[in-house]
Amino acid sequence: MIKTKKQGLLIVLSGPSGSGKNTVCDMAKEVMPNIWESVSMTSRKPRKGEVDGKDYYFVSEEEFEKNIEEGKMLEHAKFAGNYYGTPRESVQKQLDAGKDVLLVIEIQGALQIKEKIPQALFVFLLPPSMKELKRRLRMRKTETEEKLMERFETAYKEINELPKYNYVIVNDKADEAARKLEAIINAEKCRVDRIEEVFLDTDEERLHEELVDKDLVNEPLDLK
Repeated sequence: MIKTKKQGLLIVLSGPSGSGKNTVCDMAKEVMPNIWESVSMTSRKPRKGEVDGKDYYFVSEEEFEKNIEEGKMLEHAKFAGNYYGTPRESVQKQLDAGKDVLLVIEIQGALQIKEKIPQALFVFLLPPSMKELKRRLRMRKTETEEKLMERFETAYKEINELPKYNYVIVNDKADEAARKLEAIINAEKCRVDRIEEVFLDTDEERLHEELVDKDLVNEPLDLK
């Protein structure tokens, strides 16, 4: 019997604004019921249709800074003039319960987590092109032209952080990107370092010994 670690997997998904992180995350959750998406906290104002406690925890800048001072944030960053971050307590609770926790966060915050928890899984989501990224940002119609250009310029800088991630997914079609994310998570959960203990009963031990004996008489591969 193989016993895997009880604690869930911490998955960090990030990418430039407009890369489609939330859409891909929602699609992945539909096919992976063990995933729990952490709800981030922000000091920005809610956009039309956003719900407090579901899309974000919306707080004032003063309240956010108080949470930072009290050590309640797993990570935090200031982006486009607003704070964004991940509350520590809820993430720890879900991981300990065996849930795989998915953080959809800004790149600054992701790199903070990489310093603290390098064994987490880091996935970077890219748009198919910068032209498409600009189109997606304009389609939102929620920000001024000045803010849009600020986000676009920031995207160029963020893409330079790509080598610090474990995997990259190009989000040309959201459903395909979600399937790739699912495959990456499943593969990561099969890593040897995710195995805590291995118990072999009598039949398994006998089979193992037979396989080892068989391997001893096999000729080594010669690829010359």
